[in-house]
Amino acid sequence: MMETQAQQRSQGNSALPEDSGSFSDADNRRLPKLLAPKQSESQWQQIIRQIVEFFNQLPDYLGSIFNNNKQGLITVALILSAFVTVKVAIALLDAVNDFPLLQPIFELIGLFYSIWFTFRYLIKYETRQELAQKFNAFKQESLG
Repeated sequence: MMETQAQQRSQGNSALPEDSGSFSDADNRRLPKLLAPKQSESQWQQIIRQIVEFFNQLPDYLGSIFNNNKQGLITVALILSAFVTVKVAIALLDAVNDFPLLQPIFELIGLFYSIWFTFRYLIKYETRQELAQKFNAFKQESLG
């Protein structure tokens, strides 16, 4: 048994390169060529250069998108900020309403303020005109 394994080893080692299945020149032309290491490095460098160029052009690209769609983006941002503001206000009111006696006190304060506002500005014609003037002045200051 040992002898057969030794013979197989010696037969495998004694094979000449010509007998090991070498190809002729005609067969070598049809085989795919492997890239040299310098060429593969240059391909990696090209890929990295393209990535760097993309990231260098990204701010200009995003800026052009913003400039082309400025009004729509501002509108979307305002809608989102209004939505977030309303959600935060509701969360704050829910948190305040969880405290005992705060909800009824705030309701009373709101009721008394509404009654005062009605008597102060809405009953007489002159006071309604005064309120309209104050509102128009505020509108002019706010909107320009």
